[in-house]
Amino acid sequence: MRSREGFTLIELLIVVVIIGILAAIAIPKFANTKEKAVVASMKSDLRNLAGAQEAYWVENRTYYAGVVPAAAMQYNISSGVSVVIVTATDAGWSAKATALPLTTMQCSIFYGTTPPLPPATADGAVACN
Repeated sequence: MRSREGFTLIELLIVVVIIGILAAIAIPKFANTKEKAVVASMKSDLRNLAGAQEAYWVENRTYYAGVVPAAAMQYNISSGVSVVIVTATDAGWSAKATALPLTTMQCSIFYGTTPPLPPATADGAVACN
């Protein structure tokens, strides 16, 4: 009599099904985590823009109104994020950040006398929708 060692086809099938179930649970969690990281980058970029705008105002007595990034302002944007300064005067500014196609969310911030830029409702606070 010979001794037979190894796995049966049923045992291998059960292992494959279990791995498939675990992958089905993990993949959506990973996608959600990636979107949260992109939104955190957008918020961080807008907070960094606030600091750069204040430094620009100290030197020029007006807020920067051009495209970013630019040589006139010491400010860098995260990879995949787009920041647009919507309005800028000597009394305030507003900006929004997007990261298409990584996320459909949009974040915004405003300072000073400029009108609120939705979804931001509080002066100097970054808000996302």
